[in-house]
Amino acid sequence: MSNPSPAAVAIPLSQAPTLRSVTFERGDLQLNTGLLEYVVRGDVHTWIRRGEGIVAFGEVARFTTDGPGRFQTAQEWWHSVVNSADVVDPAPQPGTGLLAFGSFAFSKTSRHPSRLIVPQIVVGSRDGRSWLTYISDDGDADLSASAAEAALAAYLEEVEPERKPCTGDRLAPGVLTEEQWMNAVSRGVAHIREGELSKLVLARDVVAELGSPVSTAQVLRELAIRYSDCWTYSVDGLIGSTPEMLIKVENRTARARVLAGTLDRSSAPAGEIGYAERTLAGSEKQQYEHELAIDSLTRQLEPFTQSMTSHSEPFVLELPNVWHLASDVTAELSPDSEGNVPSSLVLVDALHPTAAVCGTPTTVAGELIRELEHLERGPYAGPVGWMDAQGNGEWGIALRGAVVETPTRVRMYAGCGIVEASQPSAELAETWSKFRPMIEALGLRTPSRP
Repeated sequence: MSNPSPAAVAIPLSQAPTLRSVTFERGDLQLNTGLLEYVVRGDVHTWIRRGEGIVAFGEVARFTTDGPGRFQTAQEWWHSVVNSADVVDPAPQPGTGLLAFGSFAFSKTSRHPSRLIVPQIVVGSRDGRSWLTYISDDGDADLSASAAEAALAAYLEEVEPERKPCTGDRLAPGVLTEEQWMNAVSRGVAHIREGELSKLVLARDVVAELGSPVSTAQVLRELAIRYSDCWTYSVDGLIGSTPEMLIKVENRTARARVLAGTLDRSSAPAGEIGYAERTLAGSEKQQYEHELAIDSLTRQLEPFTQSMTSHSEPFVLELPNVWHLASDVTAELSPDSEGNVPSSLVLVDALHPTAAVCGTPTTVAGELIRELEHLERGPYAGPVGWMDAQGNGEWGIALRGAVVETPTRVRMYAGCGIVEASQPSAELAETWSKFRPMIEALGLRTPSRP
């Protein structure tokens, strides 16, 4: 994970900075590239889907935390920042004005620091409208439109060179070998058969050792183009393109996309119409795994809502590497006595970890994950995204991604939902299908399977 710049050290909760923020309307973005024309640096923060979203540069504040209360302490810090900030936002909507990017550790026991980062420059695009936000901790700084454009231009001058594959590139095993991980799956199935839990999500890692420095911006552009229906994210060295939305809050409405059930497209019969629908929808194992995931999310979200709707039956989400069973959930949030609805980060705290990335029940699954994986997940499968001063935000689950550990070492993660019918070899093959987006974006090849 990349280190913060000297000017962006973590700030204690009691010393939240006083920030100023001004947002300006801008012209239409290039139709063929959208926000991707701004993804030119390795330290860029991104949240992009179908060419729209948010790209940000620099840092004016950073808050780090860990432990079981990491979401609450981050929310308290952000609340103090917002309350003391001077925000000028003539036409506010979700994503304009003062904003922070965030990445949180998967586990409450993790030593990996969860973080909120307030950038200096934000370029946003939504429904054909684009804007530029300039944020500063300097009370005397010129926050005019011309100053904002000049600051943006300065960031865009430092373009990260593209990388070509070289002979030194290789994939190395992670913490567990394939055989060791399949043994962990077998042990997980045994626990399920003993009735200790219904579902367990087990992850594994592989490491890309590169012969030349990674081009993070190039990887992000590749992911955003190939996986346009996913949310391409980059926060402080955590990069990827997730198909799963943990929670999205726009004013009083919350939305989520739940995935469980996977089918590798590389093994599909050529030209067979309806193969994914028949195979996924007709699989008792896949349907059961999906039902556990959707029930987990709706049960945790319900106390915060006035009403909630979801698909009566999951649909098949088609991605370049896999098909998934997916369900979208929409909820109207309940206001408190003062008329305020819960912020996106409050809902993240309530929802994480879901059955889709941990298991059912989550307490038992979490303990088994620590016992069987032998892996520090860090930010993998944790919440990643952004939130604004009004509490709006988009938080995905950090899947189909990696951590850039050094300029030449990238650690990738993938996991599978384990139920009683799971077969270790099939689950191993599924992890390789989920590694594929990052492996290909790095210019490497997925190992051939027997």
